[in-house]
Amino acid sequence: MRSLLSSWRFLLSRRWVLFFLAIIVLGYGTWWLGEWQFGRLEDRKERNAIVVANEDRTPVQVDEVLAPGRPVAESDEWRLITATGEYDAENTVVVRYRTRKSAPGVEVVVPLVTPDGRAVLVDRGWFATDNPEIGPDELPAPPEGEVTITGWVRADGTGGSTQVSGRSTRAIASGPIGKATGLDVFTGFVALKSEDPAPAEALEPVELPELGEGPHFFYGLQWWFFGVLGIGGFAYLAWDERRHGPRGERQGSKRRQGGPFSRQSGRDIPPSTGSITPDTNDAAGESTNAATRPNSSGRP
Repeated sequence: MRSLLSSWRFLLSRRWVLFFLAIIVLGYGTWWLGEWQFGRLEDRKERNAIVVANEDRTPVQVDEVLAPGRPVAESDEWRLITATGEYDAENTVVVRYRTRKSAPGVEVVVPLVTPDGRAVLVDRGWFATDNPEIGPDELPAPPEGEVTITGWVRADGTGGSTQVSGRSTRAIASGPIGKATGLDVFTGFVALKSEDPAPAEALEPVELPELGEGPHFFYGLQWWFFGVLGIGGFAYLAWDERRHGPRGERQGSKRRQGGPFSRQSGRDIPPSTGSITPDTNDAAGESTNAATRPNSSGRP
């Protein structure tokens, strides 16, 4: 037992403790991100259930669901309402940069003024155009006179994109539009389903929301897999070092002292060429390597 514990003692080293702490942080982060994705999945399911329950219900009068200054309840999103009044075409607001199937266009919001003077903002539909600055006079006109509309309740947009400039905006919000038009408007707006009488030229109908669950389930699994992968990698590296020792000290690693030429065996010494420098005498005529001068007979 003691030998087993001593073989794992390297885990108490500074390097391994820091490694372990990093794995804890990684594991917690991937667990949290996975939980966040699964939470978004549950929110998506709840929203889809509300949409399915509301979008085909019998329409109710607009003042039963909406009121000036009262936020739209989450349970009322995509609920069908009906309202009667006259369109205030002069206060049409153009919602810029709304694409459909990669085609550029705008959405057209026209206030419907009810008999009591309050106005319902009606998103009448989509119009294809390359000009995001198109004016209300260039768009199909709404029906004149008294009109009865049926549509789905929508909550206001938020953020800086809801600002109204020159009767145009990037997102629909009753507050900024009411301030720009000077009308007393119901909070939220209505995505048009039908209007009676019908217009001379209809816009493209409002698109209903997608009811899919999205990629949240697989994203959650992916984050959890990364966490398990990190823990498994730590366990494998610890087992590998216990069995084979630190990687930098194993047989076959680079020599750590003196470099590759720190030791030189006898085989490393180059062989002799066998040549010997001859001995010479400095005195004249005594050099054993000097050539002799021949005499007159031609013999030495």
